[in-house]
Amino acid sequence: MIKPLPYLLLRLLLGMSFFGHGLVRLPKLTKFSEWMVQSFSKSMLPQALVTPFSYVLPVAELLTGILLLAGLFTRTALVAAAGIMLVLIFGSSMIEEWSAIPSQLIHGAIAAYLLNHIETNRLSIDHKLKH
Repeated sequence: MIKPLPYLLLRLLLGMSFFGHGLVRLPKLTKFSEWMVQSFSKSMLPQALVTPFSYVLPVAELLTGILLLAGLFTRTALVAAAGIMLVLIFGSSMIEEWSAIPSQLIHGAIAAYLLNHIETNRLSIDHKLKH
């Protein structure tokens, strides 16, 4: 069984990655959206799906990161993290960006691992609220 400190460190690493992705994209949201729409222009995904997703993704990343860093609603945040990775892997496949998928798989695997050991999440706001 994983100990509370290594669990915390792994949760913080995952949370910081999500937080960082969202944080740097928000100030340049329009440019990020334009880049994403351009990246998917030759894929089978319609722009009507790509455009709204490109605006939602940075917000979802930022909020997921904040929750993971705080250890608040950790179970929900980990499921959200895995869900975001599922969608990103699908998107990477649609544009044949195979080099992005290993990183996305690692993020998803860490989220699944942490979810599987959620009882170890003792160094968190969640734990403090329970006790």
